Formats: sequence, C-alpha cells, structure tokens
Amino acid sequence: MPLSVQIRRHVERLIADGVLVPEAKLPATRDLARALRLNRATVAVAYDALVAEGWAHAHVGQGTFVANRRAPPPSPPERTPAVPLQWDGALSRAARRLLDEARRRQGTEVTGNPGVISFLGASPDPTLFPTEEFRRALNHVIKREGGALLEYHPVAGYVPLRRHLTAWLGRHGIEAREEEVLVVNGSQQGLDLIARALIDPGDAVLVEEPTYPGALQAFAAAQARLVPVSMGPEGLRVDLLPALVDQHHPKLLYCQPSGHNPTGVSLPPATRLALLEIARRSRLAVVEDGFGAPDEGAGATTPLRALDRHGLVIHLGTLSKILFPGLRVGWMVAPPALVAPILRIKQLADLNTGALLQAAVFRFCQGRRLERQARLIRAEYGRRRAALLSALERELPSGSTWTVPDENAFSLLVSLPEGLDAVDLLPRALERGVAYAPGIFFFVGGGDGRALRLAYAALPVPRIEDGVRRLGEVVREAQRRRRRPAHPVGAGALPVV
Repeated sequence: MPLSVQIRRHVERLIADGVLVPEAKLPATRDLARALRLNRATVAVAYDALVAEGWAHAHVGQGTFVANRRAPPPSPPERTPAVPLQWDGALSRAARRLLDEARRRQGTEVTGNPGVISFLGASPDPTLFPTEEFRRALNHVIKREGGALLEYHPVAGYVPLRRHLTAWLGRHGIEAREEEVLVVNGSQQGLDLIARALIDPGDAVLVEEPTYPGALQAFAAAQARLVPVSMGPEGLRVDLLPALVDQHHPKLLYCQPSGHNPTGVSLPPATRLALLEIARRSRLAVVEDGFGAPDEGAGATTPLRALDRHGLVIHLGTLSKILFPGLRVGWMVAPPALVAPILRIKQLADLNTGALLQAAVFRFCQGRRLERQARLIRAEYGRRRAALLSALERELPSGSTWTVPDENAFSLLVSLPEGLDAVDLLPRALERGVAYAPGIFFFVGGGDGRALRLAYAALPVPRIEDGVRRLGEVVREAQRRRRRPAHPVGAGALPVV
C-alpha cells in the first residue's frame, strides 16, 4: 500500500475512533515527514486526500484541522485484523480469585446516598478529625523542610517518624529497635508484604473466623490455603490451635487480639499468654493486626508483641483509626531476620517513601497530640458503642444475638433470628434507609448467612439509634412474612406467588 494511503487511513481511524476530535490541528507536513523519515510531498498527498474526502479542512498559513462533522467509518483494512488478546484468560489465579470476591459483593455496597444510615465501613468519624492542627503541622514542615521532603527517602520510612513510633510503642510495652519499626502505607500494605515474604502457593495460614476481609484477600492473593479457627465470646478459640497445627502445619497465624473486626471483642490476658505458648511450642509465626493504635487507660490490653519473648510475632498498626484514613500511614514491627526481605519487597512496590505526609504526622505527634486525639475519639466511640448496644436490646426481636465489643472497637457482629438471611434482607434494609455489611464476607467459606456487621464509629448517637430502629423493623417484617401461611388453592382462591 502506498505510504500516503497508509498515513491517510491511519488519520481516518484516529478521527473515527474519537482520538482526534473536531478542530484538532494535525501536525505540520514538514514535522510529520521529519518524524516518519519520509518525503514531505508524501505527507502532503495524504493531507490533500483527507481534505478532499471531508475528513479535514486546510487554511493557508494556519495548517490542517480535523473537520467538524460526523466522520464516516474508515475504509476497511486490506488485511484481516489480528485477534485481540483475551485479557480475562491471561489473568493470574490470584487476580481471578480477587475478582470472584468482588463479584460476590455486587449488590451489597452502598455509596453516595446521604439518606441511608450506613453501618457499612469500619472508619472513623470525619467530624472528629483534627484537621486544623494537621494543616498547621503540614504547613510547618513544608516551610522548614519543603525541598528536602520532596526528595527520595528511605523505603523504611521517614526516619524521625520511625524514631518517634519506636519510643511511642515502647511506652505501650512493645520493645523494638528503630531498625525493626517500618512505616507502611496502612496496615493493609503490611499484610501484603508479609504474605509476599512468607507465603508460597499452597501454604496453610490459620485465620480467625470471622475475620477482616482484607487479610483473607491478601493471603488468598498469595495462593495460601486458608484454615479457619472458630471464635468464641472472648475471641479466638486458642484451645483449637494445637490440633489444627498438627493437622495442617501452617506457615503462620493471623489474628486481631484487640478490637477484633468484625466482632469487636478482645482476647483476655490469660488467653494471649496461652496463644503465645502454643506458638512457641509449634514454632508458629503470628501476625498481630493491631487494627488501630495500642490501648491506653486502666482497661488497656497488652499487645501480643509486648508479651512475645521468642521473636514469633509480627505486629501491625495504623494511624487510620486515630487520625485520618487518607494518610495511609501505618507501621510494622518485624523480627530482625524479616526486616531486609520485607524492605526489598516493599521497594519493588513503591521504590521510596513519600516523606511529606509522614513528616507532617511526625510534627503533629509532637507534644503528645496523638495521645490526646486517641483519648478524645475513644471516649466518643465508647458512647456510641453504649448507644448501639442499648438500641439493639430495644429494637431487635427475640432470637437476635450480637457480640459485645470492647471500648476500643469500631464494630460488632449481629446474628439474625433463625431462618433469616442477611444478604436477602439487605435490599429491604436499603429501601428502609439503613445499610450493613453481610457477614459472609468475613468468613473463609461464606459462613452463617444470618450474620451481619454493624460498624458504628462514624455515626453519631441519634443516627445509630434511628438506624437500629429501622433495622429492627426490617427484621420483624421478614419474620412476619416467614410465619404468614400460604392461602389454600381452591374455589375462589389463587395460589400465592
């Protein structure tokens, strides 16, 4: 095919596909000829043909422009086009598993409807964010260190922040050297790094059931074999671990000993010690997801990492629940032997640390601002927790049960009366203006369909009470429908459908 025809047809296709829009200026013939290493006359012939056929219009001294009209379809190609790559078939097994999980969630997520009282996300309340204080901290570090903070920084994190976190964790019993404390982009990145560092396809991983879906997805993406461990009223059934360890020889145990998501419960101190003793005897690595920051106050529970004397626990934490989720600042306390491989894997993911926000967090944390913010939100979330428990007692019908979260939790798990299904009930709940997370997403195998999670931290007390009232109405209505007898089919009667 002549070169001028090739150029003309290529420009026609770009116009037909909308890549070149009406009145877009085409490259000058001299520039295009130089770029394609052709004679300028060849390009000029192509442009003349485009103008003659109505694809473009030319103005002397200004150039050639795409015509402002609906373009006819381009001329058919001379050869049969190649069959496009089927990307669905090219996906890895891990990617397909994640997509399958996303499809399971379709129809159960609610966004952008201010009229719905949403118990969906275990997120903090943005009205409690110390926005102004953080703005001042950000302005301060930009003014003092702006140029330096926009350079590359070590993959392990902004050094002053790591140093501060090391001292702060030490006050909560987690003793670690500075080089063992790594800043990560939220605890979710920490889970991904651990999975990539430790898990080979087919390795067994013990997980609480129910548990945080992000952990299930991270380990599933690493092609782990997930082995559920049942939960009791006070958290993980540690008594079940020895038999499961003997049967499955797991690579690690993932758990949330404090403020468990979704149930909100925390392991008692004696159970924590029993768990660590089993891990010691079995040489079992333990991933402790701290969910937020370490507890404070008279009822504070000691992190597993603070009780660990044998280097078995990898501790994860995040500032997302105390400050702002959008900061994506969390930490990992890793055993010394894991630091180097995890840093190498992290470098593959993000190369270097973006230090600007980490420096602002460090500045904000000066003067014990972080501790003050933690006390403020825990007091408020404690009031919301109490309001939720009271509303559940008043509004949910007999046969409903729920977990009792501790004062540092964000959510609890409800079990509906016998015969009801949380997924089936969700559309009716949305019609009534209340949303929740079906429990199936927190279980390895789907779990009990009666379960649902109510995350309450982001809702003020009046909205919590109104939302539970609406949920109670939906549940009682579903019970009445189940008990309603079908009309007999006979003279003057129609079958109920």
